[in-house]
Amino acid sequence: MSAAVEPKSLVIEGQAREKRLRLSANERRREVVAAVVELARDRGPDAITTQAIADRIGVTHGALFRHFPDKEAMWAAVFDWVQAELGLVVGAAFAAGGEPLAILERVFHAHVGFIAGHPGVPRLLFHELQRPADSAFHEQVRRMVGAYRQRLCALLALAKEHGQLPAGLDEEAAAVLFLGTVQGLVVQSTLFRGEAGMLDAARRIFPLLLDGFRGTHTGVTP
Repeated sequence: MSAAVEPKSLVIEGQAREKRLRLSANERRREVVAAVVELARDRGPDAITTQAIADRIGVTHGALFRHFPDKEAMWAAVFDWVQAELGLVVGAAFAAGGEPLAILERVFHAHVGFIAGHPGVPRLLFHELQRPADSAFHEQVRRMVGAYRQRLCALLALAKEHGQLPAGLDEEAAAVLFLGTVQGLVVQSTLFRGEAGMLDAARRIFPLLLDGFRGTHTGVTP
């Protein structure tokens, strides 16, 4: 009598399970970070338990702590990932070249696109920003935003040199407005679950932002 043949679906499932068990420590940590960002899309950060993270990636609760000593370390890894990934996305937009205002528009859409693709990120950031102002997280965010703002100021100054923006433009204030506009889109998407429409909204809003930088008048008399 011949031996029973194991169904192909079970073989594939077993291979996938075995592959998951062989994930390296770095791969597993990346999985945890991705799970936190995904979970933050649908629930408040306070509601993201370590058990929920373990369930999302398919490991035991105990196995989770082989890679992170505690929940705070997981959150720190998430913020490191956000800083690195957003830096790559925005950095690529800056590096692509072109006229200053073309670069500015590319950076704007790249930033909005990153948030639209990872809607859990702003929820995590806003939650953590409510912690004491002297926390290590606040310092990390200050450095990240400060460096970003400096790059925007340099780009806006270049646009002034090229005659694309008025010579009297306050580039510091313009950079703050740029970042505030992105944050405004984030708040709107969070309130109304409108991540899918963020890119379209960004396309409509950016020309208005430029009009503000240029001091463009609509023809309406006071």
